[in-house]
Amino acid sequence: MDQISGLARVFSYLSFLTIGGGMAAFPEMKSLVVGTYHWLNEEQLVHVYSVGQMSPGPNMMMVAEVGYLVAGFLGATIAALAFFVPTGILTFGVGRLWQRLANWPWRDSIQRGLGPVAIGMAVAGLITFGKGAIHGWLTLAVAFAVFYATVKTRINPALLILSGAAVGVIGLR
Repeated sequence: MDQISGLARVFSYLSFLTIGGGMAAFPEMKSLVVGTYHWLNEEQLVHVYSVGQMSPGPNMMMVAEVGYLVAGFLGATIAALAFFVPTGILTFGVGRLWQRLANWPWRDSIQRGLGPVAIGMAVAGLITFGKGAIHGWLTLAVAFAVFYATVKTRINPALLILSGAAVGVIGLR
């Protein structure tokens, strides 16, 4: 039961760090899941996150996989609920308040201020993830190629994912 309460604490805390998306919580998730609790190693966390990116639905459903690896089905359920319910309730409440404050003079300033915070947290997550996923020149080249293709072309991201998987199977064995 100690693992279950730990999962609930960790993922409910992480849920409040997702300003800018789930990647914003990744640095702290790595710190807690890998460094503090040793539930997974860095390679396992990168793998679980990568599979979560490929899966349909919210990409942060990967928290359920972390919970499953730690404490089975109950762990998966607790991790998912702890991660999604607190911010769901907060978002609902803030959304209602935000509508009431439509003419409030500070509203636009708050929105403009939160944009850079969200971007900064997402970039920090990206850098943390990259440190665990890039292991040499080939993975670095794949990362740059995918970044370039995403920014400069209209290639379907699913094809980029499949291409990265093919490079992994062929070149990283």
